[in-house]
Amino acid sequence: MASHLSAGGILVVGSLNMDLVVRASRHPRVGETILGTAFHTFPGGKGANQAVAAARLGSNVCMIGRVGSDAFGDEMAAIVEREGIDTTFLLRDPDKPTGVALITVDDAGQNNIVVVPGANGCLSPDDIRSARPAFANASLLLLQLEIPLETVRQAVAAAHEHGMQVILNPAPARELDPELLASIDYLVPNQHELELLTGSPSVQDGVEKLRSSGVNRVIVTLGEEGAYTADESGEQYIPAFSVEAVDTTAAGDAFMGGFAAGILRGLTPARAAVWGAAAGALAVTRQGALPSLPTREEFDNFLAIRHVL
Repeated sequence: MASHLSAGGILVVGSLNMDLVVRASRHPRVGETILGTAFHTFPGGKGANQAVAAARLGSNVCMIGRVGSDAFGDEMAAIVEREGIDTTFLLRDPDKPTGVALITVDDAGQNNIVVVPGANGCLSPDDIRSARPAFANASLLLLQLEIPLETVRQAVAAAHEHGMQVILNPAPARELDPELLASIDYLVPNQHELELLTGSPSVQDGVEKLRSSGVNRVIVTLGEEGAYTADESGEQYIPAFSVEAVDTTAAGDAFMGGFAAGILRGLTPARAAVWGAAAGALAVTRQGALPSLPTREEFDNFLAIRHVL
């Protein structure tokens, strides 16, 4: 596996899945069978998607994760490596299959997803401890919740030991303890995840609850309505870019990759959220998860056309 660790990059600790995608005119109701119109397999997983999103925007990226010793694992490892991501600490699990996501996309581009973690569920704190060189050679840690929570905690602790900033995308939604939340530099939930974390359906109220509990910087993604940022400098609404959605799969992951790339470049959270919004907008114009993520050239052209510097 490729090894090109370089100082100052992004370390992604997270999941790698093969996405099994069905297109249908609408989502079936409970107990109903409908006919689909197409079937595709796409590489995905929140960790892999976010790693590739950041790498395509020019960031140096290393990834820690697990795939199975199977055909999907072979394909995922090859794809991530081909994107220029350091795969030194991408492990092959001898017992568990590569994770899969079962995705239905309707004619409006909206999706339903069921994830079977497979090898992702076996990424352990010991795997993190064994990957200390990856932490020593990066300045930013990017995490999601498709891996065990104790592994997330170990990764955050290792990041703090090495003076790294930590970005957490708390997805899929789950309750998190206050101690973990307070150890995150940038918390980036969507509105559903924010409500689960705080009990509040109001974005502003939810953000205020998080900040009062010790989370300094909160960025809430609002889909086609944009994003909302709150940090030491104040609060700001970031409008979405208007595009025609084809498939919303990985839009949030594209946002995370764009946001992380922006933070790595030294942008403010609000400015980095504009990068995230642009990456997410481009992603929804194409099918699939990882294949939909924009290149730096596409990203720069998109912002230039809209006169965003």
